[in-house]
Amino acid sequence: MEKRIGTITILIHDREAATAVNRLLSEHADIILCRQGLPLHDRPVAVISLIVEGCMDSVNALTGILGRVNGVDCKAVVTKIS
Repeated sequence: MEKRIGTITILIHDREAATAVNRLLSEHADIILCRQGLPLHDRPVAVISLIVEGCMDSVNALTGILGRVNGVDCKAVVTKIS
């Protein structure tokens, strides 16, 4: 399959969900090139941004599983690698 590069933005509204998110990110570490987290202690949300590279099935699998975690919103933007 054709590889793509892109970003995944994860918003964590429930801090209890952070453990599940970290476990899922570890399981999909093979497509994650970079990870940046911003806890925003004074607000009810934490933000994680990822740079990913992989086939669409892999990227969609990660965003799909993350999106099913209670208290988590997730969006991906990808483009073809020329």
